[in-house]
Amino acid sequence: MEGLQAAGRRSLVDAAIEQLREQLASGVWPVGARIPTEHELAERLQVGRNTVREAIRVLVHAGMLVSRQGEGTFVRSTSDPAAVLRGVQRSGVRDVLEVRAALETEAARLAAERHTAEDLARMRAALEREAAVMAAHPERTGREATVEHDLEFHTAVVEAAHNPALTEVYRYFGASVRESMRTAFGDQEMPEVVIATHAALVDAIESRDPERAETACRALLAEPTAAVEQLLAEIAARK
Repeated sequence: MEGLQAAGRRSLVDAAIEQLREQLASGVWPVGARIPTEHELAERLQVGRNTVREAIRVLVHAGMLVSRQGEGTFVRSTSDPAAVLRGVQRSGVRDVLEVRAALETEAARLAAERHTAEDLARMRAALEREAAVMAAHPERTGREATVEHDLEFHTAVVEAAHNPALTEVYRYFGASVRESMRTAFGDQEMPEVVIATHAALVDAIESRDPERAETACRALLAEPTAAVEQLLAEIAARK
């Protein structure tokens, strides 16, 4: 009986969460607004206050609501970040790559303005490790270096922008790119990394010229993007 009661309790909480999400998404309570009290919500949703309290706790954790001691609970976002990320996961590899490229070019601009000596050292060290792997395993350079080792370099560039929000978003897209490529291309060879264009980006960032850094980043991304487009076309032609 306890298990059945627990299941019923969970379904009530899930239903309350879904109804609150719908209210937020429809704009009933705009960003910054205080939502009704637990008592008022319990009456509206026709559930107990404990159920409402648990549903609010879940939405606070999801980033849609924020609770302020002594003031109440306020709307932080009208869209569910988890739903947004699930949408990204369903996107195609081209879509994810385009967003990642947008993030990287802006990061390169910011890195040119904000980088430290330690940031430059991290980028160059990542390039050296990448080149060493490519030299030691020439038969694996394409997929292995591009998808795995190359990400360390690009992450170092993004972190040199010193924008924590940008870094977190990029880390998510980096993981999505790897998954999307594995799903789309399977065992096919990924485009080979060109160390020279990566080194040119580091030099551009070091120059503290944002325009030069953006141009270098776009040049770096142009070749792998074109290679991915070709692979996608080949896969489509075989279907």
